[in-house]
Amino acid sequence: MSVGIWTFSFDGKEIGEVREAASEVEELGFDTLWFGEYLGREAFTQAGLLLAATSRLTVATGIARFDQREPATAAAAGRTLAEAYPGRFVLGLGGHRPGTKPLEAMSGYLAAMDASELSTPDSPHRRLLAALGPKMLALAAERADGAHPYFVPVEHTVRAREIMGPSAFLAVEQAGVLGADREIARQHVSMYLELAPHHRANLRRFGFTEEDYGSDRLVDALVAVGEDEISSRVQAHLDAGADHVCLQVLTGDERIPLAEWRVLSGVVGSVRKHDVTG
Repeated sequence: MSVGIWTFSFDGKEIGEVREAASEVEELGFDTLWFGEYLGREAFTQAGLLLAATSRLTVATGIARFDQREPATAAAAGRTLAEAYPGRFVLGLGGHRPGTKPLEAMSGYLAAMDASELSTPDSPHRRLLAALGPKMLALAAERADGAHPYFVPVEHTVRAREIMGPSAFLAVEQAGVLGADREIARQHVSMYLELAPHHRANLRRFGFTEEDYGSDRLVDALVAVGEDEISSRVQAHLDAGADHVCLQVLTGDERIPLAEWRVLSGVVGSVRKHDVTG
């Protein structure tokens, strides 16, 4: 399997509703459920809740914010979940610590994680970095198991694979809209361009400038609009070197998009089948 679900929609929802949604994601055949950490539940606690609600599904933090917890705490929490649910937890790390250089901050954080004294048994689990630029991608290959890029065009996947080499794990987030409503896609892109200078800087690496902000060219490069385009974009990322693509379906509202996930399971079914048999 090579396709998962990525969501921010669990924030603010009753935990029973979240558990039921995770169970349905598993039954739909997606191999991994990714969720973001912002102002909702603490990432490792929520990962444990999702793992307990399912039996086969891999659960991934996309991402747990390194600036919100001590390195030893993150290391211990990750190993605890990996021990309790062998082979089913992925630790995605990212975030921004004001007043520090991102590469130095993340490198120091990883070193402190690795040096921490832990009482939990050695429980291997995949550790990925929210890497965009060349230096962070190189760090992801050298000091972690790979990268989890977010808000990127397919061209970024090509470059990430070139930088990280053939063995690092590359899990790419891809936003999509079912139907033909490009306005939902445009709002999503505009929000990140306004709030996240590191995403603007990353897009400049691929030739996008301020003149492209709000353009169909940029929106279409970042968000797949329509079922056929979603399927094609997933395949494009896989062909470009991604090991896994996690789909974030955009709806323009804050509900858990179960109906859309059901549709997506059919849309990407042939992609997942191709990847398994290939």
